[in-house]
Amino acid sequence: MSKSIYTPRLKLRQWHMSDLKPFAQMNADPEVMRYFPTVLTESDSNALGNKIQKLIDQKGYGFWGVELLATQEFIGFAGLNEIDSDSELAKTLNMDKNFLEIGWRLAKKYWGKGYASEAAKAVLDFAFNDLLAESVYAFTAVVNQPSQKVMQRLGMVNTKQNFNHPKVKQGHELERHCLYCINRDCRIELNLP
Repeated sequence: MSKSIYTPRLKLRQWHMSDLKPFAQMNADPEVMRYFPTVLTESDSNALGNKIQKLIDQKGYGFWGVELLATQEFIGFAGLNEIDSDSELAKTLNMDKNFLEIGWRLAKKYWGKGYASEAAKAVLDFAFNDLLAESVYAFTAVVNQPSQKVMQRLGMVNTKQNFNHPKVKQGHELERHCLYCINRDCRIELNLP
């Protein structure tokens, strides 16, 4: 059973069926999906939303739906994904054990309000305090400066271990990714919440 996480302005929670429509609209927006190889069809978006929901049911965490407390409006997702050490991505990164990825995606009209950072800080708190994670990673296309700025605000450090994402077509402008990390000790030293 997944618990909800509250911040001053947001609620991170299990997905509702009503989230699928705004999620599909968000995933069809070329600006939102600018740093992904393609926009998603409604069918693909719904399949992704259902997959995320099932993973949360199984693990008790995942990419939670994010809603505004003031309006109960779905604005996107933020959360954690466990990357299996046998995955192509883990092998690309030379990870010999499972690791946690933090991620977020918000609808465009909610950009620039600090929601991504606010949600991600709560996700890191959950990772370190509830899951007792030692480290949390994030990755994005090298050209995705907005996400890298959020990572930096969270206290994450660029590992300088850039890599070609195995799920992005070879030669695509988004193929090259950067890897950020924050660990428990670093978080304590930085006095991050």
